[in-house]
Amino acid sequence: MADTIARSAQQLGTTIRRVRKMRALTQGQLGELMNVRQATISKLEKDARSAQLQTLLDALAALDLELVVRERTKGQLRDIEDLF
Repeated sequence: MADTIARSAQQLGTTIRRVRKMRALTQGQLGELMNVRQATISKLEKDARSAQLQTLLDALAALDLELVVRERTKGQLRDIEDLF
């Protein structure tokens, strides 16, 4: 999987959903891996703004992903939004 840039909670949720589907997991199965309800996964994928940081980190770990913090690229937000 190629690196993905997410600059908004919605983009992050979309990335989590995309990877979950690539891993052939249902929301319920991902929830079981994280010990959370399916509804929590649904909310996380729709818009991660309301998610607790630990829930987000647990989702990334369950999907074998990691969060990388780096300087922001200089591309326009609309250029990145086109990726979603």
